[in-house]
Amino acid sequence: MSIANTVANYLKQNMVAYTVIDHPRSMSSRETAVAAHMPPDEIAKAVVLSDRKGYLMVVIPGDRHVELGKLADKLGRPLRLADEERVAPVFKDCELGAIPPIGPAYNMDTMVDESLVGKKRVCFVSGDHGRLICVDGEDFLHLLRQARYGQFSH
Repeated sequence: MSIANTVANYLKQNMVAYTVIDHPRSMSSRETAVAAHMPPDEIAKAVVLSDRKGYLMVVIPGDRHVELGKLADKLGRPLRLADEERVAPVFKDCELGAIPPIGPAYNMDTMVDESLVGKKRVCFVSGDHGRLICVDGEDFLHLLRQARYGQFSH
């Protein structure tokens, strides 16, 4: 597989330059960081949550975890981790579990952890388990300009 069409089109529409890093297949952001020889905090990952209102994508650094209770309280929503197989149809151009952290490209409500602000470079899965897309940190934030920001990871 290559870069998900939705992501490629979104990058092109937003005129964002990017590089692609191929790496041995990996199944977690920590494994990906090791495989791609980069610090895990330089990788942004998507965590998809759900409730009766629908899905919410939370974008955090690869070395962090969502503080689910804190986020649910802040939003007043009974959020829980979304089932990968149930959310898969939204990301039909991606491998299962390789969700790019670009919620707006998939028309998904998105929140970004403030710890990603100020990064020089941000890399993220391309829609498969063997490629990363790397962009300038400011460009990454531009891609997520419709998102809400907050502190909800540790």
